[in-house]
Amino acid sequence: MGNAVHADFSMLGFRILKPVKTRVYEHVSDQDSPLYIEPSSDSSPSDEVIKRAARLRVEINRANTLYYIENSPEIDDAEWDARMQELLSLEATYPELQTSDSPTQRIGSAPASGFEEVMHRLPMLSLGNVFDEAGLRNWYRRTLAFLEIDHASMVCELKIDGLAIAITYVNGVLDRAATRGDGIRGEDVTINVRTIRSVPLKLSGDVPSDLELRGEVFLPKSKFASLNSEREQSGLPAYVNPRNSASGSLRQLDSTETAKRPLDMYFYSLGYIDNAVEPKSHSEALRAIKEWGGRVNKWTRNAETVEEVMTAIANASLIRDTLDYDIDGVVIKINSLALQKRLGYVGRDPRWAIAFKFPAERAETTLKAIHVNVGRTGALTPWAELEPVMVGGVTIGRATLHNKDEIARKDLREGDRVIVQRAGDVIPQIVSISSRNERNTLSAPFQFPGTCPSCKAITIQSVDEAVTRCVNGACMAQFERLLEHFASRSAMDIEGLGERVAQDLPRLGFVSNIADLYRLHNRRDELLKVDKMGETRVDNLLQAIEASRSQSLPRLLFALGISGVGSESAEWIAHRFRNLTAIQKATEEELLAIDGIGPTIASTLCEYFALEQNQKLVEDLIKLGINPFDQTPKPADDHPVNGMLFVITGKLEIMSRAEAQNQVKELGGKVTSSVSKKTDYVVKGTDPGSKLDKAQQIGIHIIDEGQFRALIGKGNTGRLNNLNTKGFPYRYSGYLYVTRASPVNSILN
Repeated sequence: MGNAVHADFSMLGFRILKPVKTRVYEHVSDQDSPLYIEPSSDSSPSDEVIKRAARLRVEINRANTLYYIENSPEIDDAEWDARMQELLSLEATYPELQTSDSPTQRIGSAPASGFEEVMHRLPMLSLGNVFDEAGLRNWYRRTLAFLEIDHASMVCELKIDGLAIAITYVNGVLDRAATRGDGIRGEDVTINVRTIRSVPLKLSGDVPSDLELRGEVFLPKSKFASLNSEREQSGLPAYVNPRNSASGSLRQLDSTETAKRPLDMYFYSLGYIDNAVEPKSHSEALRAIKEWGGRVNKWTRNAETVEEVMTAIANASLIRDTLDYDIDGVVIKINSLALQKRLGYVGRDPRWAIAFKFPAERAETTLKAIHVNVGRTGALTPWAELEPVMVGGVTIGRATLHNKDEIARKDLREGDRVIVQRAGDVIPQIVSISSRNERNTLSAPFQFPGTCPSCKAITIQSVDEAVTRCVNGACMAQFERLLEHFASRSAMDIEGLGERVAQDLPRLGFVSNIADLYRLHNRRDELLKVDKMGETRVDNLLQAIEASRSQSLPRLLFALGISGVGSESAEWIAHRFRNLTAIQKATEEELLAIDGIGPTIASTLCEYFALEQNQKLVEDLIKLGINPFDQTPKPADDHPVNGMLFVITGKLEIMSRAEAQNQVKELGGKVTSSVSKKTDYVVKGTDPGSKLDKAQQIGIHIIDEGQFRALIGKGNTGRLNNLNTKGFPYRYSGYLYVTRASPVNSILN
């Protein structure tokens, strides 16, 4: 953009009487595209106004740092409010004064239509777990053996139970924030992260020009109860726990709603760092983050031995209940960053870190009743209604019972005193009957229903499965669960369409099939009259439904809930037929020609589309504009991976399994979970399973990770998405001075 720019600004609606300074953006991917020039007012701010706005930004940002990060405020709330209102007024009058690091940018912006998917420059992988001292010692021993050394210093940190986030700063200014996602791809939640007051919009000091920091977003326990109280008063369902509320808050399409949530954050590591001298240790990295203005948890412990680590874990366990945030363990990291690089990864886990998970918390309570739910495929699943009890800081009122065989094995009966735990600190389950249980002599074993609890149709149980099913295709409960599945995050991702809404919409006559969801915008006024469906909730739901129109063909096919068609097989089918109409017309022979699609899925899919009501559903969806075409670029026919079928067994050293699968798919190959005569390659990692034995038995070609990476072309992880956080494909380039009659002749960067 060094050249002068000529434009007829009257065509753009500008009313320019004198030279005006305005922002200019250029397209992120197409240099031949026209510039985007931000409309500006006719008058420019005076030097005094510019200085005042700059001073207010500095004062408010300093106040935020002192209050949220250093916990030592120097001005009261009234003073803070007055300065913020003054800055808001100045920026409204002179939009060119607004900067990306202005504290006004925390307030939130217009609702987004959805979250963009972004690639992580460095994978955000998960941690392996240990649960006792023996497991910790084994990890440390393996680590030293891999490095061929006798000792390595460690750092211990609290494992906060929140939502992992990666924040990129460019020249010290917050540029992008993304969720972990699957570790390779996450969601761009920049506009929402900007609203978190403990997240600096601009770092200070000698900051690398391109820097990624990683941390955990959470909701303080002290704020959780009041947030749920406000939700219930607004007719919204209460959040289950603080982590659930943090996740829901960060994924709000309307960032003004996120701004109302009292989210907090701690940084815990460096991610990507460019053109800078990296710290030598993790401890130094944490100190650097703090010096730059990032918030780092004060509880860290250095350790030289496993005994010292266990002492730190014992201390963390003692203070767990006194903290204002949930923790579910302690993270132990090798302190030296050079050793971390040597250790690398195994599968999806870093070798240089491990999570010591606290034992699942247990409590005793009463099993009040056993209920049975009906799933979208008609499966009957039992669950326990419990006398509410606190387990791990969460009130538990129900628990899974898995199936009727599980009930019989544990001999669970209504009225029993039982031991409940949150498995993995997440899923409540009944461990056993309490040793103090005094069973009523009149209690009887639970009788599994012979008819559907919802529609009263007969149920059947196949000889080859333990599941009992309702056979009524018009069962209301099945349709309600189908709505939930359709809206789920891995399907059409419709935020706000959970269990309760999925029940209300059909029962109140708003929805009788999936297509009716996309007609709901015509019935907004009626929805507003529904009990506990306030204006905000209705509008958020309608916005989320509208945003789902842009979901991919594989997601739509998976969302239809066709028995046996999972997300992976939906992807294969979508790539082969490219649109919904072609899939609907596919024959069993055509489906069986797709590697990975067997007779069961092929026949089930054809049977589904043979039904008149499903044909009508597809017709309605297409008329409503829900007819995505698979946009996956077709790979070069001459690439050696194109058309090949892969199976991966064992843990990969350099790539994650998801990364390897994505590479194969991008090059036109497929990855399946089982070895057959159709398999072309078995990729062998460390600790391979029985798949390797089968491959050797039937003569399948076996390659190691190095050979696999050579085959796919150096294991490239794909190009990064260059996305603008404001939702249009332009990036800020500089300022222009423009006049009505003369060309643009200067650019201020």
